[in-house]
Amino acid sequence: MNEKYENLKLDNQLCFPLYTASRLVIQRYQPMLKDLDLTYPQYLVLMVLWEKDEVNLSVIAEKLQLQSNTLTPLLKRLQQRGFLDRKRSESDERNIVITLTDQGKKLKDQACNVPKLLSEQLPLAAEEAKELYRILYKMIDKMNKK
Repeated sequence: MNEKYENLKLDNQLCFPLYTASRLVIQRYQPMLKDLDLTYPQYLVLMVLWEKDEVNLSVIAEKLQLQSNTLTPLLKRLQQRGFLDRKRSESDERNIVITLTDQGKKLKDQACNVPKLLSEQLPLAAEEAKELYRILYKMIDKMNKK
C-alpha cells in the first residue's frame, strides 16, 4: 500500500480494536444476562439504579452517556416488566424520576455474580484490567471535555 494511505489501514485504527473488544465483551455478557432476561443496555440502566435509586432520567442519561430519547424505550420496557417505575417529579413536572420496584431490587441479588463471572472470562490479569480501565476512563474524560 502507498505510504500516503498507511493511516487508512484497519490495523492502524484505534477505533477498530475498541469496537471489536467492546462487541466481544458484550457477547460474553449475553449468556449471563439471558439468565436474568435482560439485554445489555437494560443491565446498564439497572446498575445505575442499584447504585443510587430514585434518580432523574437526566442522571441515568449522563451516567450512561446516552440521550433521553434512547433511554425512554428501555425504561418503558423495564417498567412493563415490573423492574422500575417512572413518575413525573412533584417539584418539577419536566423531570421524570425513576425508582426501582421491589422486583428490580430483588434482581440485584440475582445479578451480583455477573461482574465476577465476566472477569473470569477476560484474558487479562487483574493489573492489566485495572490499567485498561484507567486508560479508557482517561480517554472518555478527556473526550467529554472537548
